[in-house]
Amino acid sequence: MASDDPALRARLTGGKPNSLGEVPQVVSEVLVNPQLLPELYDCLFSDDQWVRMRAGDALEKICRVHPDWFVPYLPRLLGDVAEIPQASVQWHLAQMFGEIEITDSQRSRAVAILTANLSDPHVDWIVASHCMETLTQFASAGTVSPATVRPLLERQLQHRSNAVKKRAAKLLLQLPADDHAGKGPNA
Repeated sequence: MASDDPALRARLTGGKPNSLGEVPQVVSEVLVNPQLLPELYDCLFSDDQWVRMRAGDALEKICRVHPDWFVPYLPRLLGDVAEIPQASVQWHLAQMFGEIEITDSQRSRAVAILTANLSDPHVDWIVASHCMETLTQFASAGTVSPATVRPLLERQLQHRSNAVKKRAAKLLLQLPADDHAGKGPNA
């Protein structure tokens, strides 16, 4: 990467709202040069909501390829980032929780974050979908009790979005029986 490239934050600014802009190029560059990851991560805290959205998208795509790169960021992902009240950050964070290898205590915090999101009666439909997906993934892995996840999915059967209702119904069918409870710290 050339040293005269614009800063990542500037490259994630502008353009059409809700467009990804230069996210694909930024993802490619960070995958080649992981030293750019801290700069990209800092973009989550931009005053510009579109920069935060694009940074979240880029980080989640990078996390799919190199989840190990995000282990040092877990304390802030579980803290400061989880406090960002922006749907596009919340859904990417939910996806990342499903990718990163986390400890039992970190998973407990992630479950609390995902549960809080799903407990919001006005939860964004994409946030709801990704939170349900990650919680079901945890339950299927035996690290969270299905008895913890089941009522959260059942509540989403009443969501205003038909897509969320359908997703909740599908995930309920995939959820392991409650007899797997006791395998993890959230059992």
